[in-house]
Amino acid sequence: MATSPTRYALYSIAASVTTLVLKFGAYFLTGSVGILSDATESLVNLAAAMLALVVLTHAMRPADDSHAYGHGKAEYFSSGVEGILIIVAAIGIVSASVGRFMDPVLPQRLGLGLGMALLASVVNFATAKAMLGAAKRFDSITLEADAKHLMTDVWTSVGLVVGLSVLMVAPASWAVLDPAIAVLMAVNIVFTGVSLIRRSFWGLMDMALPEAELKAVDMAIRTHAGPQAEYHALRTRKSGARRFIDFHLLVPGMASVAQSHALCCAIESEIHAHLPGTQVTIHVEPHEDAASHDGWVIGGACGAKLGHDNAPCAEQCNSGKSEAKESK
Repeated sequence: MATSPTRYALYSIAASVTTLVLKFGAYFLTGSVGILSDATESLVNLAAAMLALVVLTHAMRPADDSHAYGHGKAEYFSSGVEGILIIVAAIGIVSASVGRFMDPVLPQRLGLGLGMALLASVVNFATAKAMLGAAKRFDSITLEADAKHLMTDVWTSVGLVVGLSVLMVAPASWAVLDPAIAVLMAVNIVFTGVSLIRRSFWGLMDMALPEAELKAVDMAIRTHAGPQAEYHALRTRKSGARRFIDFHLLVPGMASVAQSHALCCAIESEIHAHLPGTQVTIHVEPHEDAASHDGWVIGGACGAKLGHDNAPCAEQCNSGKSEAKESK
């Protein structure tokens, strides 16, 4: 079993080269633009797999002084570029089909050509299934995007084989079916490309974690802080396989630093149990202070509201220090 995402990217490259040879071989045998469109998508698969290897190698680098949050966001670029490549391939498929609409040509030696295309689909299917499992295990959007692209290629190839099989027994007047199938395949893969671009966009825009994961965070907090636990300013995002969560937690004002720390550690451990690879930051605030109940106070009870001067809060803190000295 492969133990790293990059190993699966290498598998994808090997599979893409194999299917590329099979499909272009089938095209040269038959002259079918439908098979050419399928081969063109395999060319995109190869480019995407090579890009995935480069991106995964970079994304797996640990955090450093210049990238304190790691390099995981590089994976979203891979997904977006793959989506663009898919759409470019679709445009190329349509362009190649236009001439055949005007001058239809019945493909030759379809039996052997379709057999080669079907064999390529089997290779893609096995690779896609393995990569989908790896994408889930490593929580990698790059592997997921590559796997979904391969699976799309499988179904378009199967549709191509079924459609072109008709031409093996159909009269020459049905030759227009070949470019028609190619255009339908192009439209289908455009949807896959757009989906990958959208996923990339929202990842780069620091979209919040899914609702199910937010519920897991809420449950973790209430498990250790109690059903009536109060917290606010919850912010979440994902960078590659890593999640980042921060929020303000209200605790009794008389709680010691050690008690508050122990509570935060318990909550963090619970979150990690549900969402591995998560970095959690908790800001503790006194429950008795009215300012602690403001949902978007940055820095806690002595923080400034977004866009406001923090001088009053600073005065409040300094006043507290003076009173403490006088009491001594």
